[in-house]
Amino acid sequence: MLLFPQPLPYRFPSISITSPIFHHHHLILQPQLSATPTTTALTATNLTDSSLPYSKRHHETSQNDIEDYYNDDDDDILPLQSLRYDFTPLINYLSNKISTSTDSDCDSASPTSLDSTEFQLAESYRAVPGPLWHSLLKSLCTSSSSIPLAYAVVSWLQKHNLCFSYELLYSILIHALGQSEKLYEAFLLSQKQNLTPLTYNALISACARNNDIEKALNLISRMREDGYHSDFVNYSLIIRSLMRNNRADSAILQKIYREIDRDKLEVDVQLWNDIIVGLAKAGDLDKALEFLGVVQGSGLSVKTATLVTVIWGLGNCGRTEEAEAIFEEMRDNGLQPRTRAYNALLRGYVKAGLLRDAEFVVSEMERSGVLPNEQTYSLLIDAYGNAERWESARIVLKEMEASDVQPNAYVFSRILASYRDKGEWQKTFQVLREMEDSGVRPDRIFYNVLIDTFGKFNCLDHAMATFDRMLSEGIEPDTITWNTLIDCHCKAGKHDRAEELFEEMMEKGYLPCNTTFNIMINSFGDQERWVDVKNLLTNMRSQGLLPNAVTYTTLIDIYGKSGRFDDAIECLDDMKAAGLKPSSTMYNALLNAYAQRGLSEQAVSAFWAMRDDGLKPSLLALNSLINAFGKDRRDVEAFVVLQYMKENDLKPDVVTYTTLMKALILVEKFDKVPSVYEEMILSGCTPDRKARAMLRSALKYMKQTLE
Repeated sequence: MLLFPQPLPYRFPSISITSPIFHHHHLILQPQLSATPTTTALTATNLTDSSLPYSKRHHETSQNDIEDYYNDDDDDILPLQSLRYDFTPLINYLSNKISTSTDSDCDSASPTSLDSTEFQLAESYRAVPGPLWHSLLKSLCTSSSSIPLAYAVVSWLQKHNLCFSYELLYSILIHALGQSEKLYEAFLLSQKQNLTPLTYNALISACARNNDIEKALNLISRMREDGYHSDFVNYSLIIRSLMRNNRADSAILQKIYREIDRDKLEVDVQLWNDIIVGLAKAGDLDKALEFLGVVQGSGLSVKTATLVTVIWGLGNCGRTEEAEAIFEEMRDNGLQPRTRAYNALLRGYVKAGLLRDAEFVVSEMERSGVLPNEQTYSLLIDAYGNAERWESARIVLKEMEASDVQPNAYVFSRILASYRDKGEWQKTFQVLREMEDSGVRPDRIFYNVLIDTFGKFNCLDHAMATFDRMLSEGIEPDTITWNTLIDCHCKAGKHDRAEELFEEMMEKGYLPCNTTFNIMINSFGDQERWVDVKNLLTNMRSQGLLPNAVTYTTLIDIYGKSGRFDDAIECLDDMKAAGLKPSSTMYNALLNAYAQRGLSEQAVSAFWAMRDDGLKPSLLALNSLINAFGKDRRDVEAFVVLQYMKENDLKPDVVTYTTLMKALILVEKFDKVPSVYEEMILSGCTPDRKARAMLRSALKYMKQTLE
């Protein structure tokens, strides 16, 4: 028998229910004649497929069955449709028990003695079918205030052995606790019984709904160890939770897919769409396109929203031709693109600086009868702003008014962002005046861009004044607001103030995200506060946040700059163990750290590790390798790297040639410096101040030698 958990350590609220005139047996069976039943009677008539025999449900019930209890009201069981059961006497009895005592009056042990009232009550409900108890429990669980009463009903049923589908009853309770954000109580409840597929599914759903992804994934692993296969709905819930919290990560999503494949689960259309959208939002467009091909090749239909997300992702990373191909494929398949689809394609052209293509998309929208919205106009303003065609941007504002699309704060935030990105932050105040003239009030997004603008140009007083104004206008900051404030203080070297803002953020109940922790890790690393760095990582994991690729890159960078190379290599190993693929940026940070200390052998090892991980060395990485050889006085090897660059179609830049000249000066080969300088000019590189200084130094030493 399942054991019901001990009552929670607080007194349950009394639930007042007006009682009708009691009938002799406290149980009414009557035809459902009236469409307006007596409001004082608590009834249960909405049934689901829970009438399946318990032995069958034990093995076949999926997550969908639990959802049915909350969403389906039309699948009544025909033989019971005409019956109506009055549970008011039981509800009143249990409500009084809850309100008068916190002791375990309704524990699950079989009673040794009963007062006559309770005995008669138990006997009067002995004929009630199990499905109606399930329906009653479902109705009690729709409100968090009546969940304590639902606990009491299950306990009372066990005490009197009145209903045998306790697995389902407990799953409904766990589901309700998850909906009410009472995950701790849900786990307490689950520990009082043997976990079955149904209760596992309810717990996993509760974790996903409460954004505790780590616990959800651990439960799926435990489920597999117990010999059960997870329901594919669980994976959909987990992926959606990741996306809802902007935590979509390609490595985690691919790990989830490997588990699905290992368990030989038949992936439904919804899960395929969730996986593709997750990968697109995580920036792994190659994998998203691969899975998109698998789905289409299987004859399954992909949602329009999924295709739009992929188009958006492709445009975001400059792959406009592929984005356009998917867009055209939508139209060829008879799908009429709407505003969101056009905006996704438009964003790609704007990001790539393709103004004429962007203008064509808007024209095509008008020809197709698709109305532009605020985002369409905002993107077009972005395009004109990037091209420094400010007059055209203002014309777009006039077009908005003519189309009865009122410019909003988001549109002005894009104008402001254009000025910021061009370094013209002083025009911020002009944008504010234009907003006031248009009668538009700044919103959170606008203020976030405004704070970021001031922060980027080290106007910290203006940034904090903007934050104060935001609060005074009753606009709640979000995580982006706090991250922006903390980051701009860190970059200005105001680490103490950044830490104060970080603590203030948590004190006021705002949860840090991965980006917040990454900013603080970098800050503590700059200050060489290594114990605090470790504590931040512990704190991060305790909040259910897993280090991402940016976290590991930041750690490797700060450890490398401080010469803590063992810690940097340990981070690299941890990153691979977590299933995350090292990035070029991470290896560039490691190579640069070795180069700054002239550790050429270690730099070479990092270079080959980069190649082994399938990453093509960038110009930045090769310049760092040249610098490492130069500082280690190995000028011959430095020029070998130059030859490697030429053979692999990597064009050397001014940094390449300047670093080579510095390497020659270190080994006192001054006579070779002018020829490198000449090659730099012939290759099309314009010498900068540092390159000219290197040439002057070499000529000076040559002149001194001749004298």
